[in-house]
Amino acid sequence: MVGVFLVILCDIGNSTFNFFDTKKRRSKKIFLDQKLLKKYKDETIYFISVNKSATKKLKKYYNNCIDINSMFEFNTKYKGMGIDRQVACVLYDHSIIIDCGSAITVDVMKNGKHKGGYIMPGLKAYEDSFKAISPKLDYGFNKDVDISILPQNTQDAISYSIKQNIVLSIKDIRKKYKDLNCIITGGDGETVQKYIKNSVYKKHLLFDSMKEIIDAYNSTAKG
Repeated sequence: MVGVFLVILCDIGNSTFNFFDTKKRRSKKIFLDQKLLKKYKDETIYFISVNKSATKKLKKYYNNCIDINSMFEFNTKYKGMGIDRQVACVLYDHSIIIDCGSAITVDVMKNGKHKGGYIMPGLKAYEDSFKAISPKLDYGFNKDVDISILPQNTQDAISYSIKQNIVLSIKDIRKKYKDLNCIITGGDGETVQKYIKNSVYKKHLLFDSMKEIIDAYNSTAKG
């Protein structure tokens, strides 16, 4: 379980630093070109990263940064799997883990082993792809569109196709692995989770997993 003492975590992605205060259970996203948070200057920052240049920025600004990559092992044959996906999956032995961020990742964990996974565009990426086709398709995504009925306007038609692509893909993988739990996380996770029966939404799944990895590593080191 996540402890009550202060630990600052950071998930470094392709476009943002995402900080998380484990005591207050609050996160703060900062774009890569923005200034980092002064209030963390004296804290130890535990981090994961898929961005080398952003990692250098973090280490330059904060005096004490620890990469948790070496604190755990992940059993997979998947080549090039991002550290964020590994951390999200490592504590789940029997689940489908779906992270709905700028990209949507779907990973299958069965009997403690990673069976594989796939990636598709996130909601915003899908939306931008229509905009690139034609300015006439430049509509904001309607999260409330009803995918049980056919749309009657262009905005809903775009939103309908986006949701259908994502939801049907997830439903298909669930049919193949009927005995697995379905856990959904990420910024758009709540939107997606509404359409996936018997699934669970965990807002802070990645950070909670990071904290458990750190706690287990420190406990072993002390022992």
